Amino acid sequence: MLLSAVLPAIILIYYIYRRDTVKEPTAQLVKGFGLGMLSGVLAGGLEGVIGGLGLVDYEPHTFFSGLNTAFIGAALPEELVKLLMLSLLVRRNPWFDEWMDGVVYAVSIGMGFAAIENVGYIFNFADQWQSVALMRGITAVPAHFAFAVIMGFFFSLVHIGGRHAQRDRMMVLVAPVLAHGAYDGILMAGDTLPDGILSTVFSLLFIALLIKLVRICSRYIRTLRAFDTMPKY
Repeated sequence: MLLSAVLPAIILIYYIYRRDTVKEPTAQLVKGFGLGMLSGVLAGGLEGVIGGLGLVDYEPHTFFSGLNTAFIGAALPEELVKLLMLSLLVRRNPWFDEWMDGVVYAVSIGMGFAAIENVGYIFNFADQWQSVALMRGITAVPAHFAFAVIMGFFFSLVHIGGRHAQRDRMMVLVAPVLAHGAYDGILMAGDTLPDGILSTVFSLLFIALLIKLVRICSRYIRTLRAFDTMPKY
């Protein structure tokens, strides 16, 4: 059960590690994975505070409360804590000197978060852990990978330097929150709908969003790899 929770995250860290032109130290990726797991614990605490204040309903019964929970109760606190961990990881990090590095480090944190989240889900549903592990392995873990790539892309633009620095600073958090909120929103808001045409439409939207996230990640990775392979004068 533990292996099924962690293995998809490890595979995706290895994938992005192999895509990096100049490999980052393994110790830094392990540190990032650990910070990602810590971010999962901290985000859970922050979500508890948000729920305690009555800002969201973690068992939404209406379409709009589902959207509110997705964006305010899940996407915002989780991506905010992951961004904090990323900032700590690269602070005074002499190896963060290439465009792809932001993505590599963000993914190591995102996969740590996904792994600890997976552990919680799989052990909470121990009687059906195989199906839970399979579904999360092909949906939730790749989704967290995508959120991390998006965050890392804009983080690199800010750190290395871009033409739209102010916009990029904002997008470091806004872009992954929007992607994460859309992902959770389709699931949470869709669950409040009765079975029928609308619920089917939301299922198709969910699949379309995953495909879109894959394409965005592929484009961002290609762009940063191209920057890293440009001649340096």
